[in-house]
Amino acid sequence: MTEAAVDAPRAGGGNRAGGRTGRRGRTAGLLVCGVLLAVPSALLVVRLTGLDAGTPLAVPLVLFPYGAAVSVLVLGAVLAVPVLRSRWAVAVVALLTAAQVALLVPRFVPHQQQVPAAAAELRVATLNAYVGRADPRAVVRLVRAERIDVLAVEELPSAGVTALAEAGLDELLPYKELHPENDSSIYSRLPLTHGGPLDADTAWPQTTVDVTVGGRTVRVVAVHTYYPLGDADRWTRDLTALSSVARTSGPDTVFLGDFNASLDHAPMRDLLASGLTDTHAELGRGWARTWPADRTLVPPLIQLDHVLHGSGLAGVSVGERTVPGTDHRAVVAVLALNRS
Repeated sequence: MTEAAVDAPRAGGGNRAGGRTGRRGRTAGLLVCGVLLAVPSALLVVRLTGLDAGTPLAVPLVLFPYGAAVSVLVLGAVLAVPVLRSRWAVAVVALLTAAQVALLVPRFVPHQQQVPAAAAELRVATLNAYVGRADPRAVVRLVRAERIDVLAVEELPSAGVTALAEAGLDELLPYKELHPENDSSIYSRLPLTHGGPLDADTAWPQTTVDVTVGGRTVRVVAVHTYYPLGDADRWTRDLTALSSVARTSGPDTVFLGDFNASLDHAPMRDLLASGLTDTHAELGRGWARTWPADRTLVPPLIQLDHVLHGSGLAGVSVGERTVPGTDHRAVVAVLALNRS
């Protein structure tokens, strides 16, 4: 009887110790989850409020899709690990995750328009040549393989123009609007009209041309904006200027190039709201990545290069292609004229 009376308190003390250990484990686990969700939460606030426009917050915002992926993993952990599971923890993480997913899902759902089978098509491509370092022979192979009609090349100096000519690009795309002094140039298989620098307040002049496709005139603008890491305000003004141009360009318009922006940036969303459609999002290719493309151990992480078009065209296909020598992947798109 005496021994039993002595043993009882020991058992009770062990349970209390186990309870304290469990509570400490839950606290530590939830603290880790909170730390992991701090950045995704901050990015969500920036994304919802547009605080990236004209501010350095534009730089980390490119990681918004990755933040959403982290939130999904944390939600899975909270649901799967008993010590972390609680109503408030699940509710908070689920709400954060739902908000991020709701913003991302539309770009993964194809919403291309129906176009007649016999509709005329325009095959376009854009490439940032990395100050002329892109392999010119690889560029020519890309143009030939993809049967490109119009090629926009950014960061193309005079030496790069010469190298592309020597590699045989002029034989495939004989019509040209070359402006190495202004950074971007346009090559075409089809005759060009009304070419020259775009009348817009951008850091460096954008090159524009008109091309006739299926009896209709399509305006093409080779885009290269300033970069937010260098001057976020200048970058915002560039995209704002392009938005003004897009609003008056009509439905048969293509803006393609290195926008130095993702679909999550407020100035980029404003540009799309001016009457343009991102071909990747239109075709459900929401996780395309074009930069950086010159790292041995790091794959491309974010999409800075886009093909945008007006309502007179519809995306048929879009993809990315690696060109040696440059830090950007090329973007190739087929666009159909979807109305008479």
